[in-house]
Amino acid sequence: MPEGPSIIILKEAVQQFKGKKITDVSENASVDIGSFKGQKVRDIRSWGKQFFICLEKNTIRIHFLLFGSYSINEQTKPDKSLRLGLFFPNGALYFYTCSVKIIQADLDALYDWEADVMSDIWDASRAREKLKAMPGTMVCDALLDQKVFSGVGNIIKNEVLYRIMLHPETRVGKIPPKKISELIRETRNYSFDFLNWKKAYELKKHWLAHTKKTCPRCNLPFIKKYCGKTHRRSFFCENCQVKYD
Repeated sequence: MPEGPSIIILKEAVQQFKGKKITDVSENASVDIGSFKGQKVRDIRSWGKQFFICLEKNTIRIHFLLFGSYSINEQTKPDKSLRLGLFFPNGALYFYTCSVKIIQADLDALYDWEADVMSDIWDASRAREKLKAMPGTMVCDALLDQKVFSGVGNIIKNEVLYRIMLHPETRVGKIPPKKISELIRETRNYSFDFLNWKKAYELKKHWLAHTKKTCPRCNLPFIKKYCGKTHRRSFFCENCQVKYD
């Protein structure tokens, strides 16, 4: 599943279509896209893992789910995984194996932009308030809660917890205040590190914990466990990642 930084890269890559008119559409999605043709792209936005193409009359929302992808200005052959193709005078944009929805409402009324860890208006104090309201939640689940840390996925979760030496099964209410501050700060910091490494095509070489077998600090085997209610893979070291009780 693409995480927030990957969606930022997509948003930057498709700025060429902003202000351009959609000349044709192809689709294999269960939505009525007939109204897209002839509309101009007013804006390109993102919120966490969601991508928005804002048109004159409505908005296209793309969520890449677990295996979604996209391509830009490529000559494509018929593909059953294609969900939406948008054609412009200066190129084409294709989305595969993803969720496509039409939004009629004002996005500002639907989304909390201050919760997006990549946003210029990210509000760390509000993240702290939200964490305070979920004392019984495991931190591995809290990090994946899009209402608190929009854009954070499993890679960021595992790497941040390893970076700050925090056990994924620690309950939020047990984490010391200074460690909460570190958690919030490094979640945003790592997200921008992720973005820079992804742009340089070297993200995986910087992974210290995610999918790894041995802790580079302790030289001990990592634990791989499906933690919390989200039941997503966690990779952690029981020696150096503290579980607060």
